[in-house]
Amino acid sequence: MVHWLRHEKVLLDSDLAGLYGVQTGALNRAVKRNAARFPGDFMFQLTEEEADSLKCQTGILKPRRGQHRKFLPYAFTEQGVAMLSSVLRSP
Repeated sequence: MVHWLRHEKVLLDSDLAGLYGVQTGALNRAVKRNAARFPGDFMFQLTEEEADSLKCQTGILKPRRGQHRKFLPYAFTEQGVAMLSSVLRSP
């Protein structure tokens, strides 16, 4: 699940949501509510080119209807993953 993007080891929001047992949208809403805790070195949003590259490499889109992402994914560095644990309300 670890990807190498922009010279950083990162985890995508959808992968982290699965690890934390929450929906990707819920994870992203928690991050937006606590935006000040996530500076640029903790997380960043992928560009269309980066997302397309990941789609080709890993197939991040699921084949079923309604499973395609509407927004570009977010990538979290190690510090961002640690901060997520403090803002998410999940076991």
